[in-house]
Amino acid sequence: MSITKERKQVLIGDFKRAENDTGSPEIQIAILTTRVGELTEHLRTHKKDYASRRGLLMMVSRRRRLLDYLKMVDPQRYLDVIRRLDIRK
Repeated sequence: MSITKERKQVLIGDFKRAENDTGSPEIQIAILTTRVGELTEHLRTHKKDYASRRGLLMMVSRRRRLLDYLKMVDPQRYLDVIRRLDIRK
């Protein structure tokens, strides 16, 4: 259910803005989007897993706050991340 180290490195490579960038909002949003997708699939089969549902809601709200921050700081980067990750907004 957790994201693998290799998958995380691929996401960092795809979304990094500089050579040593590992924590920019784009990377954090991409990692959270992957985790949200995996947890959503888990909850489709385990409908009564309320603890995981709470974790999913916390991840979605954290991603939403990061997206709001990115939209406020640089709207073009925000639109690019939305388009690349295929997130509804």
